[in-house]
Amino acid sequence: QVQLVESGGGSVQAGGSLRLSCAASGSIVRINAMGWHRQAPGKQRELVATITSGDSTNYADDVKGRFTISRDNTENTVYLQMNSLKPEDTAVYYCNANVNTWPSLLFGNYWGLGTQVTVSS
Repeated sequence: QVQLVESGGGSVQAGGSLRLSCAASGSIVRINAMGWHRQAPGKQRELVATITSGDSTNYADDVKGRFTISRDNTENTVYLQMNSLKPEDTAVYYCNANVNTWPSLLFGNYWGLGTQVTVSS
């Protein structure tokens, strides 16, 4: 099994910053990609950012220039630095990972339980 634990959420005023962390643990052989999604009340979950094992990154259009995703492979951890936060960024942020696991070596997608980010105007 694979576990993903998010941290770093909280409340901040518009224009402020937060840094989210997600630590992966379990029967992991290789992490192919990690990323962040978010879900606001009454809305569907949407992709925020992803990063591959080769450190290629992708961002949703509405966070480009404000958010930065990075990873620490030695710690199996992914980060999301969020700057210039807006009220519309308010959501529960979920970590996800595509990993190969032991002993099957097959890949699969795993999700954390989420961390709340609240941005006030």
